[in-house]
Amino acid sequence: MKIWLNGGLRDAEAARVSVLDHGLTVGDGIFETLKAVDGRAFALTRHLERLTRSARGLGLPDPDLDEVRRACAEVLAANPMPLGRLRVTYTGGLSPLGSDRGDDGPTLVVAVGETTRRPDTTAVVTVPWTRNERGALSGLKTTSYAENVVALARAHDGGASEALFANTVGQLCEGTGSNVFVVLDGELHTPPLASGCLAGVTRALAAEWAGARETDLPMDVLQRADEIFLTSTLRDVQAVHRVDGRDLGSAPGPVTAKAMRIFEERSGADLDP
Repeated sequence: MKIWLNGGLRDAEAARVSVLDHGLTVGDGIFETLKAVDGRAFALTRHLERLTRSARGLGLPDPDLDEVRRACAEVLAANPMPLGRLRVTYTGGLSPLGSDRGDDGPTLVVAVGETTRRPDTTAVVTVPWTRNERGALSGLKTTSYAENVVALARAHDGGASEALFANTVGQLCEGTGSNVFVVLDGELHTPPLASGCLAGVTRALAAEWAGARETDLPMDVLQRADEIFLTSTLRDVQAVHRVDGRDLGSAPGPVTAKAMRIFEERSGADLDP
């Protein structure tokens, strides 16, 4: 396994980051996960644009996108696989203990791991914790993921693959690593970015291609929606057949099935939409 670390490829065993890296000590970092199909990254331009937005939101220097593109290409070429999870991680770098950043500059890591296609349907649970739509990290894809780790463990305990959050005013927000869509009276809706959800790359493409509306949605919409589906880099569009104790029947429903088909066709025709 070859990993890109700060300027070049290294064997995985030799790729080492300092224990004083700010990404480790205080979670001062951002990341992107990309789907890689037969050695080619999907929607790379959109992911790099979001990487830059997240860096600016944390006050990190803009990443060198030419270097990131080169790193992605070299990592994928060095680690051939039919379907991969490509991860770009960018942190505050070597720093003193505490919240102040050091002067050594950021750390850039690019790695890939093999994955498999997700099932067409899944179960989800809701959790009692909230997303803070007014927090400093709202809308940023940061490495501060401990909250998601706790919520995802709750989901797994409930026989589900994802946990869904409300925001502080009780509106449906997002999953630990996914965006959520619901069908009401034949119309497709998804929470707006103002809800505090991440501006998912797959979310944006699915909303555009399937014609979804951004709508403030109360959490109880999950108990009355005709259909529910999730979107994320590795899920693409995935139907929900159960939410908490509610069985949604023969998922995917017609609107979800159409969205799945459109996404597969459009993403297959253009790897960098």
